[in-house]
Amino acid sequence: QVQLVESGGGLVQPGGSLRLSCAASGSIFSINSMGWYRQAPGKERELVAEITSGSTYYADSVKGRFTISRDNAKNTLYLQMNSLKPEDTAMYYCAANKSTIVVVTTRRYEYTYWGQGTQVTVSS
Repeated sequence: QVQLVESGGGLVQPGGSLRLSCAASGSIFSINSMGWYRQAPGKERELVAEITSGSTYYADSVKGRFTISRDNAKNTLYLQMNSLKPEDTAMYYCAANKSTIVVVTTRRYEYTYWGQGTQVTVSS
């Protein structure tokens, strides 16, 4: 089993920055990919960024502003968020998987491990 714990969320003004962290523990071997999702009230959960060995993915809405990275020595995933906008306000979730299963509808990896989320609020 894999446990994921997010941290780093909070209140920030538009144009500001935050760095989210996700600490992984448990049976972390054979993790295929990790990603950050977000969900705002009344909206669907969306994939923000994803990282696999040798590749990264970003949603168009955050491309150029967010950077996903991973520190394998610390078993920690990061999401550096710059130039934040009010529409970035959401609960952000860390996710991981141990398979290469691809969801047909989204053509993205299927994530099976989830953190509890950390709230990001962008407001003046």
